[in-house]
Amino acid sequence: MVILHSALALLAGFAVTTALVLAFTLLLRKTAPAWVGTPGRPRLAYVLVNLVYSFMAAAAGGYVTAWVAAGNSLSTVLALAIVVLAMSAISTLEGRGRQPVRYQIALAVISPIGVVIGGLIRLKVLGLM
Repeated sequence: MVILHSALALLAGFAVTTALVLAFTLLLRKTAPAWVGTPGRPRLAYVLVNLVYSFMAAAAGGYVTAWVAAGNSLSTVLALAIVVLAMSAISTLEGRGRQPVRYQIALAVISPIGVVIGGLIRLKVLGLM
């Protein structure tokens, strides 16, 4: 039962992260399409804003994971961070040439850190840290 609970927590955190990034990206592209830039050449401001909201979405996902996981929160959050890192690495390899490499690497580093920070915030709220 603990494994199922951890798997559901992992899934919930990943879903929250993905949904938030998708929602912010769509909102930004719809409200300010010229500000985004062209495919393969995003504007610097867009890249920075994207990194910030990706970090925040990852932190929200880590928080939700720690919240749902209950008993083994930290290990489940770390598992989500590994999943996010792996997905970022796959995305970086798959997106070669479509996005600047430095941006992809920054995203691959920032997102797992956001997950861990979000999980640690939840543990701090619970008084476990």
